[in-house]
Amino acid sequence: MGAFIAQQPNGLYCRFSEVVDCPTHYNMTRDDLLNNHTGTVPSKAVGEDILNNYLKPFSEVIERFAPNNMTQEEFDKLVKEMSS
Repeated sequence: MGAFIAQQPNGLYCRFSEVVDCPTHYNMTRDDLLNNHTGTVPSKAVGEDILNNYLKPFSEVIERFAPNNMTQEEFDKLVKEMSS
């Protein structure tokens, strides 16, 4: 799979990389995602398709995190920021 987009508890979006096992982008607006802020959405149509059909729950971000490229402490701080 590579990566997925999840909606954060604060209503914004994050990109979680399954390569590095942590979020690579966070607090993105819908426009950020559709305008290819992550560099991974080839078109607005694909971005819309992801938001409408493939958006993952935030719980998957929590479940899939591994402290390989980000410490648990850094991740916990980031989750707190993404939740407020």
